[in-house]
Amino acid sequence: MTTRKLVTGNSAAAWGARLAEVDYIPAYPITPQTEIVETLSKWTREGVMKARVVQVESEHSMLTAAGTASLAGARVFTATSSQGFLYSLEMLYNVAGWRAPFVLVNVSRGLAAPITLEPDHNDVLSGRDSGFLQFHAENCQEILDLMLLAYRVSEDKRVLLPSIVNLDGFYLSFTREPLTLPDKEPLKTFLPEYDPVDPFRASSPVAKGTPVFGGHIYSYFRYQLHGAAMRALDVYREASEEFESAFGRKCGPVDGYMLDDAEYVLVMTNSFATIGKQAVRRLREKGFPAGLLKLRMLRPFPTPDVLEALRGTKGVAVLDQNIAPGSGGIIYPEIAAALYHEWDRPECVLPVVGGLGGKQLTMDEMEAIFYELRSACRRGDKPKPMFLMREDELSSVKQSLKVAGVGKVAEA
Repeated sequence: MTTRKLVTGNSAAAWGARLAEVDYIPAYPITPQTEIVETLSKWTREGVMKARVVQVESEHSMLTAAGTASLAGARVFTATSSQGFLYSLEMLYNVAGWRAPFVLVNVSRGLAAPITLEPDHNDVLSGRDSGFLQFHAENCQEILDLMLLAYRVSEDKRVLLPSIVNLDGFYLSFTREPLTLPDKEPLKTFLPEYDPVDPFRASSPVAKGTPVFGGHIYSYFRYQLHGAAMRALDVYREASEEFESAFGRKCGPVDGYMLDDAEYVLVMTNSFATIGKQAVRRLREKGFPAGLLKLRMLRPFPTPDVLEALRGTKGVAVLDQNIAPGSGGIIYPEIAAALYHEWDRPECVLPVVGGLGGKQLTMDEMEAIFYELRSACRRGDKPKPMFLMREDELSSVKQSLKVAGVGKVAEA
């Protein structure tokens, strides 16, 4: 019997851990993810979950505990956000190198300074090269579905890598949406018990993550890790097809919206894709051939799926809700690199940065991206990067900072 609930994004993440029947949850609180571990702690106290929740002294310790518990044979879940994610960054690389399969939920929040509580994706994208698989959710249902898929792929013996499932803080973490919970029996078939490879046992000693001396040995293990991450794309495709068969929901590496006859396509991720889809619908009503491509998977980067979705289009705009100062958006060069060798590639690829620190994107701004993309394609020149900050907003910001006595910083 299908169960429907009205839940927040954080609650959806907690349900993902509960339905996966995790054993161990090392935790450290940080806004806006704290509700996840609070909910899991409540469920364990009430006896509806058999997991053990342990609050450790930092995010660094949290990731260390998660990795070692996974290698000991426990199915592990944990969560963090923003500065906490950065504090665990050293251990992201370490536990991925250990080949410890578990799931980490990151509730995205812009990085200091200045301090904000609202989302952009610089936190999670700072871990894109760590060896973790990365999945990005648009809504509450995708949070749950991607968590179940992440456990399935991470624990596959062809992969054995940890995963990150990312959701936007505040816009999604505290937004209530309908959630369909999968039935228990098909879920047990889709996600059987964790079967660890050579787990830590006193009766059968093993060594993992041991020091190596000599670059050729280190290189061997890094190539192994890279190969496992690349295999994860095919493993994910297999798992998502089985997931659709069992639960009726598609959850491929990418998701196209009105792409069949689209000439101009916006590429983006996470919850703001909902705004992008609304803009596409409005443009379609005006006769503008717009479409949207949402990336669910960022590591491994799903190049074949991106190429198939964008083949034959005239122009592509990439909306980065992040910024690498001195370079620009982080996802744009990955899309450009994927398209570079295509004989049927778009006429132009437009880089756009917007939504930093949770800045709301308006319908007019979203439509402006498409109109600028079409103009750039018609001009035939290199498109100039767009930064979504209106003049009235800039004037308001400068006035506010001036009143606060930091106007000179704003001018600089």
